[in-house]
Amino acid sequence: MLSQFSSNASKEQRKRFLSELGVFPEGTMPIGRLDEKSEGLLLLTTDGKLSDHINQSGIEKEYYALVDGAISAEAIQELCDGVEIGFNGKKYMTKPCKVFKLEALPELPERSQKIRDARHGPTTWISVTLTEGKFRQVRKMTSAVNCPTLRLVRVRVGNILLNAMPSGAVFPIENLKEIL
Repeated sequence: MLSQFSSNASKEQRKRFLSELGVFPEGTMPIGRLDEKSEGLLLLTTDGKLSDHINQSGIEKEYYALVDGAISAEAIQELCDGVEIGFNGKKYMTKPCKVFKLEALPELPERSQKIRDARHGPTTWISVTLTEGKFRQVRKMTSAVNCPTLRLVRVRVGNILLNAMPSGAVFPIENLKEIL
């Protein structure tokens, strides 16, 4: 499902949009988007100032990324320190962030499409916590250390956690700014 309510683009007419999840107040917008291949927590608001505050004030966003290969301690340190990625046709140095290897498999819903299996080599789950959010940033970062992302799930924005929320579920949150 795309993190937008509709599209006029002909190539996107067969895709699923947020409007399928119910009726939202006029002016509802996603706070930070997820690319088409990513999944997880998505906050919606009708308050543009709140959206700007969350996107620009350094509020942490945590992702679980399944990466190709057995990621090394050196690669994790590179990610923590910041890596060079392409953004808007230019080179961009990511801000330092928190990255660590997950010791246990995260409890996430099964994907409708399989990614791949162990016959293709090892994979590793990592947690990446950012205070910024450039276009496809986590995917570009893991590729920069030769461990491309196979699955990406946003599990936290500020103090709001995905936990065991079912896929496609919508829950209202009162006083969102106070919670973050």
